[in-house]
Amino acid sequence: MSKGKNVLTTGDVARICNVAPRTVSKWFDSGQLKGYRIPGSKDRRIPVNELTRFMKDHNMPAPTFAAGNIRVLIADSNDEAAAALAENLRVQADYEVKTANSNFEVGAFAQKFSPHVVLINLLAEGISATEVCRSIRDDEALQTIKVIALANHLSESEAKALQQKGFDDVCNSDGVNEVVRAIEGTTAIVY
Repeated sequence: MSKGKNVLTTGDVARICNVAPRTVSKWFDSGQLKGYRIPGSKDRRIPVNELTRFMKDHNMPAPTFAAGNIRVLIADSNDEAAAALAENLRVQADYEVKTANSNFEVGAFAQKFSPHVVLINLLAEGISATEVCRSIRDDEALQTIKVIALANHLSESEAKALQQKGFDDVCNSDGVNEVVRAIEGTTAIVY
């Protein structure tokens, strides 16, 4: 499996689980293993986090995926704050981190860097958090990316409204530990 691969074929899953590809197809067709079919094809694709969940649920030994460290993209127009958060995430959690300061840069990095998580500062100027989130959700190749809104002092109803718009989580941007917990809570990559 290549570095940065977030979605697996039935053959990939069969090799990881040491079973025949037909067994993986049966798991998929019965709904035990969730994923999607390629439009216009019978080919199946399984997100890495779904395979990890499936393996944990069935007490299968979880492999070390060749995805490397968790890749995080920080979308924030405040370069100093983004750089500080990026450095803290690199040092404290050993993540691969890039920063973007516009919608265009977020889109380019989402394609090129293939992040596992995008952290979006809701107060960033020049970055529309809901537009970025919707773009990620609408692009089949990016749908496995987790999107976390960074905001301070949101009410529970505001946080729920963001989750209804497609965000996977909302966390306080002041505490690095809280950001790490949110990242770890939304990703299921096994090391």
